[in-house]
Amino acid sequence: MASSSADPEKLMAKADKLQDLGDLQVVGGAKELGLWNEVSDFYRRASEFYRECGRSQPASDALAKGASALEDKAPEEATKLYDDACTLLEEDGKEQMAFDLYRAAASLYVKLEKYSDAAAFHLRLGSAADKCNAVNSQCKAYLSAIIIYLYAHDFQQAQKCYNDCSEVQGFLNSDQNRCAMKLLSAYEEGDAEEIKRAAQSSAINHLDHVVIRLARKLPTGDLQAIKKDVGGDDGDSLDEDDLT
Repeated sequence: MASSSADPEKLMAKADKLQDLGDLQVVGGAKELGLWNEVSDFYRRASEFYRECGRSQPASDALAKGASALEDKAPEEATKLYDDACTLLEEDGKEQMAFDLYRAAASLYVKLEKYSDAAAFHLRLGSAADKCNAVNSQCKAYLSAIIIYLYAHDFQQAQKCYNDCSEVQGFLNSDQNRCAMKLLSAYEEGDAEEIKRAAQSSAINHLDHVVIRLARKLPTGDLQAIKKDVGGDDGDSLDEDDLT
């Protein structure tokens, strides 16, 4: 029986791939000259080549490498590359392979102080983890999003995020849920010391380092204003007896 490696089309694909890899030399020169758009274009072309071969994983990897190369010099483009890299895997039902990419994108958004975008990527990770039955990763992603909202002084969004995520049974019964509940309750009470204690929780110790650093800086914002706003709300305050 003839080996599949003798298939002319497959051999041609391999040859084309090797030729593309040879173009990596261009990237080094572009980086030296500061031609960051050309760097991005190279990785996008490489990704497209792999996509045409029906290989979503290498296609995503190419974009992720481009994103990593551009994080410091062209961070906005890097976030787009991370986004597209995740989308490729999502479209191919390979969400679990994108977990590190979601985290990398979220960390970059934190660096850019785009906290809503950072939280959104953690929630996207949570949704992907849900599809993969990766409950621990899902719960950590949800807690991360809540912490980021709190750090950004957006208590209302943090509370809404908590309530939405608590509809997921796995999160409702998790250590991450209990940690989030303690944080939000302390915010409602305007208790800075309790917030600091909650931020030392072991559930937070297992999050990404970027999120841990944000948690250790809590509380931020005007706690008394938050307490006043919560007190004036008729039905949106946290109810520990009704989390569904």
